[in-house]
Amino acid sequence: MVSDTTLTQTAQRRPRLATYPVGVRNQRQVVDHALQRRALLAEVYAGRVGTMEVCDASPYLLRAAKFHGQPSKVTCPVCRKEPLTLVCWVYGDEIKHLSGSARTAEELARMSTMFGEFRVYVVEVCRTCSWNHLVQSYVLGTGDVDDHGPRRRTASE
Repeated sequence: MVSDTTLTQTAQRRPRLATYPVGVRNQRQVVDHALQRRALLAEVYAGRVGTMEVCDASPYLLRAAKFHGQPSKVTCPVCRKEPLTLVCWVYGDEIKHLSGSARTAEELARMSTMFGEFRVYVVEVCRTCSWNHLVQSYVLGTGDVDDHGPRRRTASE
């Protein structure tokens, strides 16, 4: 039987990603992509996938990491030279011109009180080797979705 102290020690040894880069209470529909990340890294470590295939961050993503990113405590799993940077991208119909842009944690907290609903995608980026991977996605906002479009009718109507 495993004791509580053994479980605590094991949990402390494992590196943890910053699961929620923003301390906003109204996060919902959280999707974590950790299993996909581990599978891809296993393929890289086994030599079935080349590093050039996974270290392909665009210059736009690298620039966003520099100016809007939040440093994490996790070292890059490919080059092992520097900590990864977390970049939050926002998308949604309600946020109009802000959709498709990178935002800081403070901006996300502010936006979550101003808009009804928008989706946030958190991408980890290594600014040295250009490794990048989607870490998680979630929905933020007040929950008051302002739907001015025509209402869809269901089959029962």
